[in-house]
Amino acid sequence: MNLMDILTPTCVRVPLEATSRQGAIDELVDLVADAGRVSKASELKEAVWLRETTRTTGIGHGLAIPHGKCESVNDLAMAMGIPSEPIDFASIDGKPVRLIVLLASPIDRTSDHIQALARISRIMAAESFREKAFAATNDQELFDLIAAEEAARTQA
Repeated sequence: MNLMDILTPTCVRVPLEATSRQGAIDELVDLVADAGRVSKASELKEAVWLRETTRTTGIGHGLAIPHGKCESVNDLAMAMGIPSEPIDFASIDGKPVRLIVLLASPIDRTSDHIQALARISRIMAAESFREKAFAATNDQELFDLIAAEEAARTQA
């Protein structure tokens, strides 16, 4: 699984306009929809928010990975954003979120969905990489950082 297969530059926003957890999720879903990766944004928003209210996707260390599966998603898609101010995601460590990575998947792609979540988690596990990501000042800088990390991991 290579994240560059599911992330496009148009699905990265720095900074996010949203100032709330639901607003950030909606904004990232809209990026995926605007890129033509989901046919019904409202359906994906509902799926992601339902998952979020069941159990927070704020995994700690300033990172949240909201995700959902629905019929209006044709293939795995990812969006990323950095809020202008950290957002309370009810994270497991009690700290606000500084980077949000949205994953959208078709209902029948559970294995790929899990692999993508695991890949995101592995990349973000290194504090030095997270700090570089948090410091990104624009869309392209964050996209290029992810691309470079994926290239380095592919060559390793």
